[in-house]
Amino acid sequence: MGFEGAEVERPTRERAAVSEDGRSRDRTRPALPDPLPMSVVDAHCHLDIADGEDGNWLGAAEAIKLAKSVGVTRIVQVGCDLPGAAWAVEAAATYKGVIAGVALHPNEAPKHAEAGDLEDALAEIERLAKSSERVRVIGETGLDYFRTGPEGRAAQHESFAAHIELAKRLDKTLMIHDRDAHDDILKILDREGVPERLVMHCFSGDTEFARECVNRGAYLSFAGVVTFKNAQSLRDALAVTPLDRVLVETDAPYLTPSPHRGQPNASYLIPHTVRKMAAVLNISVAELCAALNENADKVFGGTW
Repeated sequence: MGFEGAEVERPTRERAAVSEDGRSRDRTRPALPDPLPMSVVDAHCHLDIADGEDGNWLGAAEAIKLAKSVGVTRIVQVGCDLPGAAWAVEAAATYKGVIAGVALHPNEAPKHAEAGDLEDALAEIERLAKSSERVRVIGETGLDYFRTGPEGRAAQHESFAAHIELAKRLDKTLMIHDRDAHDDILKILDREGVPERLVMHCFSGDTEFARECVNRGAYLSFAGVVTFKNAQSLRDALAVTPLDRVLVETDAPYLTPSPHRGQPNASYLIPHTVRKMAAVLNISVAELCAALNENADKVFGGTW
């Protein structure tokens, strides 16, 4: 079940060109924003996913170049399935500013369980995690009750627990995907034991959940959603998060920040999110950039 032949010159999959409500998206690429005053890290990105089925892919090298031009100098490339995890390892070996995360996304776990190869898939994730020191993250793992129904939850729980154990055993950062599953995320973390370094990817909870996660040692990573008009509860959660526990991410090509919501996302658009976060926290953009950079070094095991 190896994927050693990953090619960073090609995407591993495509984002749907039609939104969930059935409308075609505006897929023109936004212009570059004003650069940040200090460098930051995109704590979660999918450079390997093309935006649409017609090959509209911002290649990794160009995406990294554009990001650097606005102050996003480092990227955490996250694999969500076996081909994506292998691609992430190869990208981290190819590009100086990139480190890798490898895991089975929670929506992948039921598929492998149904096929009868979940144990083999988890073994492949472990092999990839051990393959390079530039693989610093086990993730994104976790639970997703939005796209997977009750029939798939047992497989998600099994996979999540296995990833937690792997992160602890290999001393790597655990990165959690949590969609509509706050309570069970905490229950499984408490049962299995929280790893030393923990990131809540694309944090989506309220102030109470933010405090619960921080109390367990987590860093909360905020994506472009924090800029959306209807996301006041998320901004409230950011406001109560200690500055030394805050990260920023794109989840590109998804979750594009305002004013470009719905268009293709990329790491170079992080300045929009950072400036909104600084306003919410009532601090300067430079102060936030410094904290984001320091926090990334701490949670991802040092600079790269």
